[in-house]
Order: sequence, then C-alpha cells, then structure tokens
Amino acid sequence: MKILNLYAGIGGNRKLWGDEHDITAVEYNPEIAQIYKDNFPNDTVLVEDAHQYLLDHYKEYDFIWSSPPCPTHSKMAKATRHETRKYPDMSLWQEIIFLQHHYNGKYIVENVVPYYDSFVPITQKIGRHYIWANFVIPTIEIENIKGFITNDSPLAIKQMKDDLGIFFEKNVYIGNNHSPGQILRNCVHPEIGQHILNIAQGIITKQNTNQMELEL
Repeated sequence: MKILNLYAGIGGNRKLWGDEHDITAVEYNPEIAQIYKDNFPNDTVLVEDAHQYLLDHYKEYDFIWSSPPCPTHSKMAKATRHETRKYPDMSLWQEIIFLQHHYNGKYIVENVVPYYDSFVPITQKIGRHYIWANFVIPTIEIENIKGFITNDSPLAIKQMKDDLGIFFEKNVYIGNNHSPGQILRNCVHPEIGQHILNIAQGIITKQNTNQMELEL
C-alpha cells in the first residue's frame, strides 16, 4: 500500500506500520526529518512543505495521514500567560475540506482537541486527539505517561522515548519552543497509529478484492 505521512515529525504514528508498505514522509524541519529517517530508513523522507505536497501529489497514494501543526488550535493558545495572539492556522481546515471533496483513497487528519468548537464534524475523539476521516474508526484507549505535558526532565524524556520506541541523542527544538520534550509530545502514540492504519488497510483491501471480482 502506498502511504503518505504528512507533517511526519519523528514518526510516532508510523512506528508500528511495519516495512511492507511504500511510505513517503514529509517533514519541514530537517533535524526532525533526520530523526525520522534514522528510525525508519526504508521510508522516503522529504524535507518539504507538507501542505503544498498534499495538493501536488494526493492522487499518488492509497492512504493519507496528515497531522498539521497544532499550537494555534490547542488550549494553551488561549492560556492567559501567552501575550502573543495568533489567528488559528487554517491549513488544518483547508486539508480536511480538500480531502473530503477531492480524494478517492482513505485519509485521516489528526489534531489536538481545540480550545474552540470544531466547525467540521469529527469522526472520532481518541484521548487528546480529534480525528477527521472518511471511514469509521472505533475508539481505543491509550494511557499517557503521567505529567508528560509539562515534564522535561531527562527521566521523563527517556520514558517518552521508551513509550514511543523512538530514540535519538541530540535535543531538537521546534521554532521558539525551548522544550526538549516537545517533539516527543507531538507524537501520536504508535498503538493509535497502528489501530487506524489496520482499519484503513482492511477497507482498502476489501475494496480492491471486490473490484477484481467485478472485473473477472
């Protein structure tokens, strides 16, 4: 199956997908992309703008996973300690609407539960994630590490790496965020990624089988 993994980060959602798929990962930050490549050397890793790549290449894939940046949607964006106000990044909604109306394969768009009401109905809420998709996704319970949202101690970072099964040595920071654990907190848990892909793959396989039977 050809899979497009957009805003791939260090690959939490991809961890349990195995190596039988043809996976293209798109990540804008070269340091983060290198961690992904080190952990998943068989994937094609592109350091590009994922938002534009989706527009240019969506027809080439059977399954698309997109996790657009979440900071402007998160509840922390509304916290009073933030002096800088920003408009929500509308690329999230652009991708959901685009995929709904133009993509024939299976897709999911993942983001945080926002501080405002979602104006596009969600498919599923899984833990701290909202999921928009064109197939039904049963919920799954995954327990987060206690205190992982704010804890940046070496022990907490080690625990998050162990939990995700993704390892790297150097601290990598996202923009002006000086939290060494942020790229780990941005990950979708591997078991959630596996759960969603298994459902999509089952649907795609059944559709392909039905099509082959019709052609015989």
